[in-house]
This record gives sequence, structure tokens and C-alpha cells, in this order.
Amino acid sequence: MIHNNRMPKENISSIRQEYDLGELSEQELKDNPFDQFALWFQQALDHQVMEPNAMTLSTISSSGTPASRVVLLKGFDNSGFVFYTNYESRKGRELTATPHAALLFFWPELQRQVRIEGAVNQISEAESDAYFNSRPRGSRLGAWASPQSQMISDRRILDQRLKEVTQKFASSEEIKRPSHWGGFNVTPFLMEFWQGRADRLHDRLVYQRLDANALWEIKRLAP
Repeated sequence: MIHNNRMPKENISSIRQEYDLGELSEQELKDNPFDQFALWFQQALDHQVMEPNAMTLSTISSSGTPASRVVLLKGFDNSGFVFYTNYESRKGRELTATPHAALLFFWPELQRQVRIEGAVNQISEAESDAYFNSRPRGSRLGAWASPQSQMISDRRILDQRLKEVTQKFASSEEIKRPSHWGGFNVTPFLMEFWQGRADRLHDRLVYQRLDANALWEIKRLAP
């Protein structure tokens, strides 16, 4: 006998969240999208949003299908948004093969989203070294131990690899960054700021890059 354990459709369709915490107008928007992001990010910090630097990263596979996962933002400036990963992981390989990505921040406590599309490049080895050396020792060991995205038959394999790596570096304070681990930078050509509004008539303001001189055009989109 087959049991249907899916949630009844009416239970899902009845879920409602009212959006009434704020609004976003062209007049209050910063001229530069990075300045606008910095403002909103600081407000997310001030409101103690859970993991405000968590962002959904979407990549494109060799077959043209999208893949998404949550990663952590580790830095941003006018050149883009930086995160770190294993270059040999699925996302690392896809970003190397097709150097474009989309990012999405969702801050439900503020009823806000930020959507980013851009080109991707690896950051310098020196920058990757600096960040790697700032990580907790356990995280550095984990970067050596995990063959990220590869199939493993048992959790014990991962535990054994960590044990071996821990023994290898037991007498060393320094743990050198593995060459397969480092940072990517996403340089936006589009950034959308979304503020929830009543009746699903949300505010959506989009910056689009006009040219290589970092000139931006601002447009409003219908929700």
C-alpha cells in the first residue's frame, strides 16, 4: 500500500504573511548599488537578522541546468561580492566553466530581498591565503579533509580523513591553504532591491550597469 504523506494542498495555499514593515522609493535610493547594499546589510545586522551574510548562489551546469545552494558572503566592495569554497566542488567547477552567477539575500525579519546577477572570477591567492589563515583551526582542517561534492560511501570516511589531517598538522600551528580552496568574486551587472509591501504590491528597484565605467541605471519593476 502506498501512503501519501504530502501536506494537504489547502494547508500550503492558506499560508499567508503580511508585508507592512516599510517601503522603498526612488528618492531614498542611493546612486550606487553597493552603497545601498551596505545600508541594508548594516540594518540587517542592527536588527539581528539570522545569518545576514547567508546568500543563495545559483550556477549553471554543463548541461545548462541551474543549481542553487546557500553560501556565506565574506566580503564586498565596489568590485563585487566574495565567498569561499572548494574549487573542485560542483559549484567551483561550474563557476570555472561558466563564470556567471546569481546571488539572493533574503532577510525575512525586514521583509527584504536583494537579487544580484554578475560575472565571476577567482580572487588572488594572497587574498585567499589571508582569509584561510583567519579561519578557526577546525575549519582549516575541514577544508583539507572534505572532498567536497564527491560521493562518499559512509560518514566514517570523512571522519577518518579528518583524523588523518589532524594528525598530519598536529605539530604545526600553521595550516597552509590547499590549492583547491579559495575565493570567488561576483561582479554585478544587475542588482535588485525588493521591499515587501501590502497586498503583494511590493517595491522592486533595479540597478543595471550601463557601461564599464560603473554607470548605473535605476528602474522600477512591477511586482
